[in-house]
Amino acid sequence: MAQEHHISVARTARYFQLGELTAATRQVWFVCHGYGQLAQYFIRHFAAISAADPSLVVVAPEGLSRFYLQGTSGRVGATWMTREDRLLEIDDYVGYLNQLAATLLPQASAEARVTVLGFSQGAATVSRWLARAPFRPARLVLWAGAFPPDMDFQAAGRLLRGLPVTLVCGDEDEFVSPADVEKQSAFLREFGVEPEILRFAGQHTLHAGLLQQLASRQL
Repeated sequence: MAQEHHISVARTARYFQLGELTAATRQVWFVCHGYGQLAQYFIRHFAAISAADPSLVVVAPEGLSRFYLQGTSGRVGATWMTREDRLLEIDDYVGYLNQLAATLLPQASAEARVTVLGFSQGAATVSRWLARAPFRPARLVLWAGAFPPDMDFQAAGRLLRGLPVTLVCGDEDEFVSPADVEKQSAFLREFGVEPEILRFAGQHTLHAGLLQQLASRQL
């Protein structure tokens, strides 16, 4: 019978950035895409908020696994994980995101406030990451996605204690129903978090107006 083994290997990860990190940077946004997306296209949704505020920098990491969206050629997407060997895939992307943050955040002002936004699959990704991150964000935004219910309860509690959480969802989202949003809200309340809920007219996508609203708030 074949035995399963693992080894750790070095590999190259890709991320995209809007704005320049300097001592004048006052906001840093880490934004994680959904299943089948690429960071270079996902980050375009944030171009307006970056252009409007030179002190705001957006960083979009890309999932470590890429694949053809249809067949064996054509458009390519990325994913953060699958169910196959999932725990080690989670370890890999948590390590990657921690290394990225450790590289970039010292380039910003020491007072810079960090927003972490996860869209769709990226919502679970950023939640698992932050539970094991060496820094604490000023805000967590879960957009058309959910805080993973299978996370370690103690780790989830440490992360969520006193953390502002915003849930965002389109009123015609084909993957997230109003009942799903309420279920997610109830789950977060178990940790003492009363999430802010923002809705917009639209489907499973980002919304420029709400992004601008979030960017303009004083953190």
